[in-house]
Parts: sequence; C-alpha cells; structure tokens
Amino acid sequence: MSWSRRTVMGGLAAAMPAAALAGQKSGRSSNAARFTLGFAPHLGSFASRGDSSVEQIAYAADQGFWAWEDNEYRLRPVAEQEAIAKALRDRKMTMGVFVASMPKWSESRPLLGGDDDAERQAFLADVTSAVDVAKRVGATRMTVVTGFMDKRLHPAIQMGRIIDVMRRAGDIVAPHGLALVMEPLNTRTNHPGVFMQSIAEGYAVARGANSPGVKVLADLYHEQIQSGNLIPTMKFCWDEIGYIQFGDNPGRNEPGSGEINYVNVCRFLKAQGYTGVIGMEHGNSVKGRAGEDRVIAAYRAIDPRI
Repeated sequence: MSWSRRTVMGGLAAAMPAAALAGQKSGRSSNAARFTLGFAPHLGSFASRGDSSVEQIAYAADQGFWAWEDNEYRLRPVAEQEAIAKALRDRKMTMGVFVASMPKWSESRPLLGGDDDAERQAFLADVTSAVDVAKRVGATRMTVVTGFMDKRLHPAIQMGRIIDVMRRAGDIVAPHGLALVMEPLNTRTNHPGVFMQSIAEGYAVARGANSPGVKVLADLYHEQIQSGNLIPTMKFCWDEIGYIQFGDNPGRNEPGSGEINYVNVCRFLKAQGYTGVIGMEHGNSVKGRAGEDRVIAAYRAIDPRI
C-alpha cells in the first residue's frame, strides 16, 4: 500500500499527545516528562537554544531527554570533551556513541579487507586511543565503519579479513567494558562503495568476531533504504545489535516525516526490553525553533508509555 506524505503526517498528528501538539502549535517547548526510551539528540538538534553542546544538552534535558550523541566527540579539544562530560553528569544523562575511527570519506578509505595491513593497524591504533575518550565521557559504545570495498578482491576474502580485525579490536575494548558498534550504511543514497551495507552483514561479522566488544549499530534510516523489513531483521539479529539510530526516509529527518512506522518500531524495542540509547541520527524537517518543537512532539508521539 502506498502512503502519501499527507497521510503519514496526519497519522502522526493523530498519535501525538494533546500536550505535545499544543506546545507545537503555540511555538512553546514541551518540557514534559522524562522519555521512556533513550532518544539521544545531538549538537544541532536544538540549534536555536544555544551555540554550544553544553547549552543544547541543558535544553534537551529540560525536555525529558536523558541521552546524548556526538559523532565527532573524540575530535573535539579535551577541554570541550570535559565540559560536555560534566554537563551530562550534572543532568544525569547518558552518552551514546561517538566515532572511534573516522573514515576518510572523500578517499573511500580505509580498505579494512584489502591487502594493505597498514590500514588495519591504523584502525586498531584509533580504537586503542578511543578507549580513554570513552572513559572521559562515560560512553560504553563507539561507532566504527568497516571501510570500503576493494574491487580487486572477492568479497568473501574481505569479509574474512574484516572479521579478523574486528576480533582484534574487540580484544582491545572489551576488557574496559566497551563495545564497538559497526554501522552498516546504504549505498543507494549516501555512501556508495562501503563494505558493510546491511544489518544482516553486520550480524555475520559480529558472529565471526565472537566478542562482547563487537556489536552492530542498527541505523534504521540506512537499513530502510538498503533492505527494509526492519522489525523482522532486528528480531533475527537481536543478539548482536548493540546500538540503534533513528532517521526517517526519504529525507533523513525526524520520525513521521517519511515512510517508516516508528510507532511500531518503538513498541518492538520496548517489548524486547531495550534500555540503551537510540541516536536521533537525522536533521529537522522544518528549520528553526518551530522545527525543534516538531522534533520533540514527534518523539513524544512514538515513545511507548506502557
């Protein structure tokens, strides 16, 4: 069945709690109760409320969010990292992921399954140095991308090498109570050429690595584009999923702006007993303060209260 944007947004409005809708229509912020699930905004989610992470963290906490996400956290100066960590502690908020080893997107690197072992060694060095960063902010999950395809080599050979390097990476982080979450990315809209393109492939690597320090990041925006079948896929792969991110498709904006039924997704997560962080890995479909209010209302609409 096809759904028009008007139908989807109408359904979202019908599902929104009255208080959230009232706040959206009046232009006021929600400032409602603590969210049931660990939805995690990021720098830019509430840009009109302050320029810094600390200011936006304070605003997010006032709206009931109890988690935060910062992909570029390890790239920030240490003083800024410490300020963010203190802001989260003061507000009793949980840190989600940051990227442990940033890919060179413009160069389509690294090739973790390729012939050059130096790229794998550099990746492992990044993972090692990221441990102290994670401890600084109390993070337990760090994102990694398993690199790009080497077109000269059979994918099965690359898979074997990636399993091996991820096992070694898991050995680095697991003793510290940390886990690397591998992010599958879509190739149809955003990241042509990446190696890992589905949660199922992530599951296979995690099973092969066989380490508590290696899990899968289920970014449902990417998965919807590449494979769909979101809830059954998560159910099949649940034992290896270590982190979740939301973003609707098309557009990669807040739930309700596209085709994904996030009400049902959240019901599934609640039924599974998921208590971890859910990264709000998306933009705002409406600019400015009105768009920020809309994001809050969208998450109120999908947060399962029972």
